[in-house]
Amino acid sequence: MNQLPLTVRRSIELMGLFFLGWIIVLASDLLAPLLMAFFISIMLLPLYRFLVRRKLPDGLAIGVSLLLMAVVVGLIVWFFSSQISSLITDFPVIQKNVTNHLTALSSWVSTKTPFSTQEQLQIINDQSSKVLNYAGGMLSGAATSVTGIFIFLGLLPIYIFLMLFYKNLLLRFVFFWFPTENHEKVEEGMREMEVIIKSYLFGLLIQVSYMTVLLGGILLILGIKHALLIGVIFAFLNLIPYVGALLGNLIGVLLTLASSPELGPIFIVLGTITAVQFLDNNILMPRIVGSKVKINALATIVGVLVGGELAGISGMFLSLPIIAVLKVVFDRSEQFKQWGVLFGEERPNRSPMEVPALREKDEVVQDQLERENEIDPTDRSSKV
Repeated sequence: MNQLPLTVRRSIELMGLFFLGWIIVLASDLLAPLLMAFFISIMLLPLYRFLVRRKLPDGLAIGVSLLLMAVVVGLIVWFFSSQISSLITDFPVIQKNVTNHLTALSSWVSTKTPFSTQEQLQIINDQSSKVLNYAGGMLSGAATSVTGIFIFLGLLPIYIFLMLFYKNLLLRFVFFWFPTENHEKVEEGMREMEVIIKSYLFGLLIQVSYMTVLLGGILLILGIKHALLIGVIFAFLNLIPYVGALLGNLIGVLLTLASSPELGPIFIVLGTITAVQFLDNNILMPRIVGSKVKINALATIVGVLVGGELAGISGMFLSLPIIAVLKVVFDRSEQFKQWGVLFGEERPNRSPMEVPALREKDEVVQDQLERENEIDPTDRSSKV
């Protein structure tokens, strides 16, 4: 392929991206549990290896790992459902507060616009009818959606078990794709991918825990109702870069507005979320996840939006680890190295228009850029 003209090679790459996106859209129901199982199996590798070193058979070691994962997930579901139950218990108070807020808003609108209270009610009723019709259309496919979720949850542990059980077979399959002289580079890339995936996903798990405790605890001390529910919702939504934080703020405000007859708690919630998020983004998360591979903000936002468009919520959650894995692959391929540069955060201080060396795929220049941008070398000591 290197002997083809440059324009032909680039055209083939773009066509490949198009068909790859098309395949992902058509097979999203199949690929989503497979990708999720792949990343979870990477997370379970340390526990699986520990049990194997204790002379447990492969099947039993994988089963114990899955059982512990199920216990953790069960505790999360129990905690979330208990907070939802508390919210449902307060529903009469919430309904009263919402009515008071709507009445106050209606009075304010009457003083600022020519719409009377009756006209406002008519507009609200019209919009409510449209919303109900839209909701009815969504509910018509609810049975299919619920079935899809159960299929997803049913396939996930099966895929995880089989990926761990056939780990060595899958690795051999990967090596067969490459000539012998490239096997050392392939091994290095796979070790680096494992380190990146584990550090990123374990970092997210730790982040959800301390964000729930920190944000929920502070709001609880400040007297905000449903503080822990706001904390856990924001912690999970914050896993979706940029978009999730915005949704978390919005849901936190709505829960506070519905639970309180006053507006003061809203500013307390927004201020607390801002302070906790600043602490998380600038101090805690960089120390936990580290800087194994840095993805620039543009690639992150576009990746999240494209992932959401292709595969929904699961695509948004999986977008960053997938981009990180792709960057590792692209950085080690002469043919696709430019895509690794596009995803990375190795930003030159000077323009390639002025410095010709920045136009080349030079390893020395790349190492210099990584040092300038404080990108640490990846620990390759782990075993695949």
